[in-house]
Amino acid sequence: MSAHPTIGDTLEQTVDRYPGRDAIIYPRKDQRWTYAEFDERVNRLANALCDLGIEKGDRVATVLHNGSEMALTVYACAKIGAVFTPLNFRLPAGEIEYIVSDADAKVVLFEAATQEAVEGARPALEVDDYVCIDDDREECPDDAHGFYDLLESASADRPGGRVAEDDVYAFIYTSGTTGRPKGVVHEHRDMVEHNLLCIAEMDLTRDDVGLSMMPLYHCAELHCNLFPRVHRGAATVIHHEFEPTAALEAVDDYDVTVLFAAPTAWNALSMAAAEADIDVSSLRVGLYGAAPMPEQVLENCRKHLCEDYVQAYGMTEIGPAGVFQSPDDQLPKQGSAGLPALNHRLRIVDPDAEPDQEVESGEIGEILISSPCVMREYWNRPAATEQSLREADGTTWYYTGDLGYRDDDGYLYVVDRKDDMIVTGGENVYPAEVEDVLFSHDAVAEAAVVGESDDEWGERVVAYVVADDVSAGDLDAFALESDHLADFKRPRAYYFVDDLPKNPSGKVQKFKLREDEADVDPEAETVTS
Repeated sequence: MSAHPTIGDTLEQTVDRYPGRDAIIYPRKDQRWTYAEFDERVNRLANALCDLGIEKGDRVATVLHNGSEMALTVYACAKIGAVFTPLNFRLPAGEIEYIVSDADAKVVLFEAATQEAVEGARPALEVDDYVCIDDDREECPDDAHGFYDLLESASADRPGGRVAEDDVYAFIYTSGTTGRPKGVVHEHRDMVEHNLLCIAEMDLTRDDVGLSMMPLYHCAELHCNLFPRVHRGAATVIHHEFEPTAALEAVDDYDVTVLFAAPTAWNALSMAAAEADIDVSSLRVGLYGAAPMPEQVLENCRKHLCEDYVQAYGMTEIGPAGVFQSPDDQLPKQGSAGLPALNHRLRIVDPDAEPDQEVESGEIGEILISSPCVMREYWNRPAATEQSLREADGTTWYYTGDLGYRDDDGYLYVVDRKDDMIVTGGENVYPAEVEDVLFSHDAVAEAAVVGESDDEWGERVVAYVVADDVSAGDLDAFALESDHLADFKRPRAYYFVDDLPKNPSGKVQKFKLREDEADVDPEAETVTS
C-alpha cells in the first residue's frame, strides 16, 4: 500500500475489516456478494484486463447502465492503475466516438442496450478489445469478449504492480452544459479525500445500506455514494435504472437507509410514496444535488419519505461535492447550498478576477473553491485548465463558472451560471430567479429561462416551459403579480415544450435552447408586451 491509500486500497481495507458483510446486491441478476466475494471478482477482472494487455495508465471505457459490472470494473481498474472512463449510456454513436477517441481508450465495455450505439462508433475507433457484459444472458456479439467468461478464466490472486496516490484514477467527462464534454482527470488521492468528507457529512456507518439508482457513470452516484460506502463497509443495492416504485420497493426489501437523487427524482419518489403502500421507514437520510430542493418538494419528501436531507453542491472538477447543507439547515437556510466541506475553502470574487479580489458579503460574484479533491487537469485541454485552475498565495483555486453570494452567516447561495446571465437593456437578469417564480405556478412542471437576441434591448428574457393547461398570457399575468420579480425580468416570450434537454445530473443544457435544439412547436410561441 502507498503512503496514502488508493481507491483499490480502500476496498482491500474494508475486506480486511468486514469480509463477511454484504457489499453488492444486484437484484436484476440475483447477485449478492460479501466484501470477500466482491474483492475476489474484482481481482479476477483486474487480472483479465491485464491478460488483454491493459497496462497502468491505459484507459478503460464503459458504456453501461448501472450494474454490478460497473462496480467491478471501477475497482479492477483502480487495482492495476488503469484509468476508468465511464460514458453516459444514452450517448449516440457520434458522441461515443468523440469521447473514446479523445480518451484514447484501449478497451470498451458495453451491454445489449448500448450495443447499437457502440457498433455505430466502432469503424472510427482504434480500440483493441470490446467486452460485452451480457454473456451470462447469451446476448453478446461474436467479436466481443464475454465479461463473465473473462471473470471465470482469470486468476483470483491480487494483481501485481504498484499504484500510487498521485496516479490517475479516472477520466470523468463533463456532461456538457456548455458544449463539448471535457475529460476531468482525477487522481486516487483526491477521490479518497472525497470519500472521507462524504462519510462525515452523511454520518455513514458500516450498518448503512445504500441504493444506487442514479447513473453510476456520473460522479455524483459513483463518488458521493458507492465509493464512500465501500470505504466505510456499508452495503450497496444497485438498480439498473431509476423507476420510482421499484426504488421504494427496494427500500422496503433491503432496509435501505441512505439514498441519493436529484430533486426531480425526489419529487417523483415522494409522489409515488404518497400513493403506494410501501414501508420506507428504514430510510434515515436523503442526499440531493444538482439544484436546490424546491420548498414544496422538500415538504412532500419529509412527509412521505424521511425527515433528514443533505444537499451537496459542486461539480465534476472538484469531486463533485464541495459544499454541504446539513439536515438542520434545510428549513432555516432554504435555497442555500450550505457551507464549505471539511478541508475546503470558498471565495466569491468579481467574475474572472484574481482569487484575492473578494467581493463583500451579500454581493454576487463568481464562486471559487479550494479543495484537496480538485482535478489535476482537463485531458488534452491546457487552455481550459489554465483558465479554471489558478494559483494565489500557494493555493489552487477552481473557478466554477457559477455566480453566487454568501450571507452574513457564511452560507453560499448559488444564483446562476455565469454564462447564463442575461443582460437586457443594461440590466442583469439571473435566469434562476425567473425560473423559481414560474415553477411556483401550479401548472408548470419545468421551466428554463434564457436570453434571446433582441435589436432594441440587446437580449430579451424568454422561457421554455413544460406545463399543462396554461397559456402564455396566464404565465405573464402570474409573473406580473409576483412580488419576487421585477417587471423587466419577466419573460417576453414563452415556448411550450414536451421536455427540456438535460445532462445526466439533471441540469438543463441551456446552450441547446439557445442554439434552437429544443423540440419546440413554432405555433406555441407567444410574444408578450
